[in-house]
This record gives sequence, structure tokens and C-alpha cells, in this order.
Amino acid sequence: MNYRDFGDTGLKVSEIGFGAWGIGGPAMAGDIPIGWGDVDDDTSIQALHTAFEQGINFYDTADFYGLGHSEELIGKVFGNSDDVIIASKVGHRLAKDQSIYVDYSCQYIIKACEDSLRRLQRDSIDYYQLHTAKKDDLEKGECIEALEQLKAAGKIRFWGLSLNTFEPEPEAHYMLSRGLGSGFQLVYNILNQIALPILEQAKEQKKGVIARMPLQFGLLTGKFDKQSRFDANDHRHFRLSPEILQSSLDALEEIWPLTEKYGLSKTELSLSYILSFDAISTVIPGIKTPEQARQNTNNIVPLLAEDRDFISTCFVQKFRPIVQNMQ
Repeated sequence: MNYRDFGDTGLKVSEIGFGAWGIGGPAMAGDIPIGWGDVDDDTSIQALHTAFEQGINFYDTADFYGLGHSEELIGKVFGNSDDVIIASKVGHRLAKDQSIYVDYSCQYIIKACEDSLRRLQRDSIDYYQLHTAKKDDLEKGECIEALEQLKAAGKIRFWGLSLNTFEPEPEAHYMLSRGLGSGFQLVYNILNQIALPILEQAKEQKKGVIARMPLQFGLLTGKFDKQSRFDANDHRHFRLSPEILQSSLDALEEIWPLTEKYGLSKTELSLSYILSFDAISTVIPGIKTPEQARQNTNNIVPLLAEDRDFISTCFVQKFRPIVQNMQ
């Protein structure tokens, strides 16, 4: 495992991290699935242990993943250990009618952090993120005030922003132009390269960058075909409709000959592409099983500039309209 600087924080993070949304298990916001379907807690715990054995020291979760269950499992396995770096998020809530809403008030953020610390069994969260806060939320200033209070109190070490999937630039520009926070989490993968302009700006200001959704809901693993379908309690049930699945798989056929060129699986090529950008500190594939923990830490190689450019051209010409339909 290789390790990279997380901006100028002094944290050294494994270039492959552990995306912990999936281990949160099934969760619903009314009739909307916000989890990845059924999982087995014992398997999830084994996956966390295996990931650590493979050299993964960065674990990314949120209080909304499994409505706290993901944090609880990480806390059960690692507790207050200094050997791991834990990132979590705040801002998404369920209303009394079980609908989703966001809350970036100072009072809520401070309470939510205390709740996350209890579930994680930690004295401090290493990296605490606003969960896709919008520019309007940042301009109000209350959420930034709360994070600075938590940092001063030692409840968090560093903080940043998990950016919106499809329009990340307004919030990134707001943060970068004011020198706020220590980093960003953003979507970046072969299919979705919308956040590319942010990478170099973040690098210039020595901000850490977490690349999420590296396998685009599993589309970039090669395990789906046009007949694949998802259970109703899996968020991919509506994000990967039969139409989107077909258009995505068709468009990706142009990319996959690169797996033969580099001698990589589709998953390995997808992760290698992202880590070819030195502005990215860590990439967090979703991991639910020990096997996935092992698969996601094998055979990472830098891609040639000509192949990175080819993939970027495919995004401009084919992929952008597809990912915008996945909202």
C-alpha cells in the first residue's frame, strides 16, 4: 500500500481508502432507499479487519449511512485507535415524516458530532465533512462557525466539504477563494469527470482530495450486464434504471481495451485511472466484503498521459449526458 499526504494536514492516508456507505446496510427515507440493500454485520466487520490488514488506514463514513449503523461498526472494530484515520460527515437528517432534509445549523452540527463520536467510540474525528452543503449554506456561516468550534474543542482535527455530485464548482470556488477547510470529497471516475477543474486548484492550495464513487455504483467493475436489476431497498434501483444501465455499458465498451494493454481488471483500471492524478490523496471504493477489500488493493499502476487524455475525450463526447441522468 502506498500512502499520500492529505493536503497540508500532516495526515498520511492510504491511497486506497474504505468507503463505508455500503456496510451501513439497508435504510429508507420514506419510500426512498438510501442504502445498498441487505448486508451481514459479521461480514462487514471481517471486511474492516481485512482492509486494515491490506494497509488501508483511511475509513470514510457518515452519520446518514445506515442512519448511524456504519459508524457503529467502525467504532466496534477500531474504537479510539491511533492506527486509523476516520472521516465522517454531517448535515443530512430525516424529518418526522421520514423525508430527507439538510440541517447545517450550529446547534445541530455540534450535537450530531457528539452522537458520531459516541457511535465511533472516539475522542476526536480526524476529518469531519459537511455532507454536500450548498453555497447558500456556506454563506450563512453558521456551519463554518460550528466546525471551528468543534476543532477548537478537540472534537475534530480537520474539516472540509463533501461536494455535490453534479455541480461541485460553486461550493469548491467559495471554499478555495477564502482558504477554508482542509480538503474536499468529490466524485471522480472514468464515467464522471465533472470535478476535474477542481483538482489542480485544490493541489495548488494544498487541500486534501478524497475521490468517491470510483466505480460509479459498480458500473466500472464489469460485474453488471444489461439484464442486471437491483432490489427495491437498494438506491441503485432508481439510479441505474435499465435504460441508464444499457447506455452506460455501451459507452464503456470503448474504454475496456485498456485493461488488456495494462493487464488489469476493470476495477483495477478504474482505480488506477483515478490515482494517476497526484492531486488526489485517496480513493474510497465501497467495500462490503473481505474479498472486495483484497480486490481493491491490488495492481494499481499509473496510466500513460495519452490514455488519460483518451478517457477524458470519451467523457466529453459520450459520458457526461449519461451521468447527469443518474441523479
